Amino acid sequence: MTSSQARWRSENNTPPPQKIIEVDDTLKADGALRLAHAGTAMLWRGDFQNAKQLLQAMARRLGAQADKKKSNVEMSQAFHLHRQAQAQRARVLGQILIPIEGDYRISLKRAPSAVEACEQAWGPCDGRPSMVSLREWLGVIGAYEWRKKGVRVPALHALRDPQTDDADIHPFYGVFSPVRGEYVDLVAQAPLPSTELAMEIGAGTGVLSAVLALRGVKQIIATEHDVRAVACATFNAHRLGLERRIDVIQCDMFAPQRAPLIVCNPPWLPGKASSSIEKAIYDEDSQMLKSFLSGLKDHLLPSGEGWLILSDLAEHLKLRTREQLMGWIAEAGLKVIDRHDIQPRHGKAFESRDVLSEYRKREVTSLSRLTRS
Repeated sequence: MTSSQARWRSENNTPPPQKIIEVDDTLKADGALRLAHAGTAMLWRGDFQNAKQLLQAMARRLGAQADKKKSNVEMSQAFHLHRQAQAQRARVLGQILIPIEGDYRISLKRAPSAVEACEQAWGPCDGRPSMVSLREWLGVIGAYEWRKKGVRVPALHALRDPQTDDADIHPFYGVFSPVRGEYVDLVAQAPLPSTELAMEIGAGTGVLSAVLALRGVKQIIATEHDVRAVACATFNAHRLGLERRIDVIQCDMFAPQRAPLIVCNPPWLPGKASSSIEKAIYDEDSQMLKSFLSGLKDHLLPSGEGWLILSDLAEHLKLRTREQLMGWIAEAGLKVIDRHDIQPRHGKAFESRDVLSEYRKREVTSLSRLTRS
């Protein structure tokens, strides 16, 4: 297989490299970093396990370099510097490429078989060989394992009959995993305005719809624009035995009908997403947040509530102010009748080496109950 015959695969739509050289086990980490920083991609022709070790060595060196560059900066700069560093790291580590055969096999010594993982991420193979960064391929394998194993969601298990099957959520490739449980706990505990009908905007894995169904809501309409997320939420609803109560539909925001409860957990940080999975984290110019607020009034029943689940990390990072958020709520003809807060308990909040750890420690996640003003 030559590079001119291979399809380029990139989840974040990175353009194919302009310069590619073939490398093997003789390449060392320092040499690979020099080539990567110069914009040269390296197509691996050696032992697969050695390629993984090379990638790990490159990552360690980049981590050491980043530690040396740490300095005190204003919090308004910390987030942007953090994202720039992440993007640069991804570009450099993404320069190690591996060839994928037309049947999704990897013709390298000691390469594992991962046909099913590739089919879940990319769809059925069509016989055309392709090329992908080793780092992205490892992400495909990681997502496959998470999908098989599932993610334990304590709030779901608490609502589920302990005598029934587990209540884990199984995320698909490219769909954000509910690894942070705080926002799920909020939805599991807030008082329901109605148990007749609810709508979830941006369902993702469908975890919040599942919580609402297990709390007794008779019908949930879960909307989602991403095809993978639609399939993922549908899969989880069926697996939990809730397919008759959760209807997953593909649309940008609201379903046409009105509901007594509409729930939305938009991306918490203003910023441009660099891949499909990052769209669950970054909301450029707070577009989804604004769209939810501006459209909520017209889709709520007269006595209905909209639940906005949002972290205040953006406020700590000076990316959005509380005054801006309250202004958008008022402009939409809404008011906050109650707010439920919860402190973070995820690992990054207590990881001192994380660049944003000082801000994460002060983070509060809130469920704001909104009604018409």
